[in-house]
Amino acid sequence: MSLFRRGGVWWYEFWYAGRRVQESTKSTSKTIARTAEQDRRRELEKGFNNFSDTRHERIRTFSEVATEFYDGYKLRLPDSAVFADYAVRHLKRLLGSKMLVDFSEAVVIEYQNARLSEGTAPKTVNEEVGFLLRILGDPGDIIRARLRKKKMLKLKVRKGIGKAYSEEEKQRMLEEARNARSPHIYLALNMALNAGMRDKEIRTLTWAQIHFDKNYLAVGRSKTEAGDGRTIPLNTILLPVLLKYREWYKEKFGAIQPDWYVFPWGKPRPSDPTRPVTTLKTAWNNVRDNAKVQGRFHDNRHTLITELAESGAGDETIMDIAGHVSKQMLRHYSHIRMEAKRKALESIVPKPEMDVSANKQSGYDGGSLQKSLQGLQNGVQSNANSLSAEDKNLDSTGIAEQGCSELPANTQGFEGESLQKSLQSCNSGGHRGTGKGRKSLKIIGSSGRTRTYNPSVNSYGIRRPSCCYRLL
Repeated sequence: MSLFRRGGVWWYEFWYAGRRVQESTKSTSKTIARTAEQDRRRELEKGFNNFSDTRHERIRTFSEVATEFYDGYKLRLPDSAVFADYAVRHLKRLLGSKMLVDFSEAVVIEYQNARLSEGTAPKTVNEEVGFLLRILGDPGDIIRARLRKKKMLKLKVRKGIGKAYSEEEKQRMLEEARNARSPHIYLALNMALNAGMRDKEIRTLTWAQIHFDKNYLAVGRSKTEAGDGRTIPLNTILLPVLLKYREWYKEKFGAIQPDWYVFPWGKPRPSDPTRPVTTLKTAWNNVRDNAKVQGRFHDNRHTLITELAESGAGDETIMDIAGHVSKQMLRHYSHIRMEAKRKALESIVPKPEMDVSANKQSGYDGGSLQKSLQGLQNGVQSNANSLSAEDKNLDSTGIAEQGCSELPANTQGFEGESLQKSLQSCNSGGHRGTGKGRKSLKIIGSSGRTRTYNPSVNSYGIRRPSCCYRLL
């Protein structure tokens, strides 16, 4: 230990870990200089051995630490600063007077119960607890692990809170927005329903992001990385609304600058195009209440994504339009409605026309069957008339002796099989006792069992008897 005085001020000098340490105590007292040298040597030894005393940090109030956390948070993540401010304010309101050493799992559970009793949504409470544990630092990590082990870290969140508006609800909301006092809400609602843009993406939109020459717009900064800079085409509904709004904008401000906001700030009427409107909540609530519709403005985005999914658009296309990063988030936003499900199931039900077409492919249906039977009857009758005339010239052949009479003019009442059997009996080779001289007759054609050329006859088993063939 070495102390020396220079200009009335005491200095200390010593060697530590091979290095020379020479510093001023800024004091004229030798006693204070000796104590300062000892403290400096102890500080170096603790730092070298990675030892630090944090007891003074543990007695700080939560309100003080939370304020320091938020000041740094809004500088690093300005887009999320609004909700961070909301969460930190509630944390400081209920826990601000506690010292860091007082926090434990029981304190966190008590905070969850207090916020739930105030009617706060479980998802919001989970977000606030996340901020709380991050503010606590290393002790917060220990509390998080213990709560996760007990399965009490996160409250159960209601699923399916989002919805898709029906076509009737959409039309009522658009009609109310068209007649609303706010000049922004009609265009904003159309952008949500036809472009799927988020609330902040709509409010911070500038004219430089809209390309009228190619009919598309480019989203600026978004909530997700996939949403930043994505391009969205302007469909035939959104484009006319945007063009009409642009005419009103020119009349209001005299010109349009690329860096001006599409939805300018101003109360009660828009007045400053260099600043974006802060909120659309009041105008939206009026439109929703007048249209007698329940839901959020964000549900308009759910509606578009659902309609795209029902139309058969691919997942990649929908995610590119909506700015999603995963198919899990796409499933969260897509609510396939009952009518679409009903149409999908009805599409697999066989139609009655399919049975008729199948019958036509097989060669008959109700009408063709009746025509075939009528044609069969007329054909048999004409054949019988022609054969009766020919039989008059064939008496010498002995055909009459075989007992083969003429076919009846009307075949109605005869079945195909019985008619065939009765006619085949005429070609049985003659009656018993009849001479065999008739074998000299040369018969051209096959036996009576051969089907005729008529498909309709073949289809029902009616065959022409052998005695009906021409004999030579």
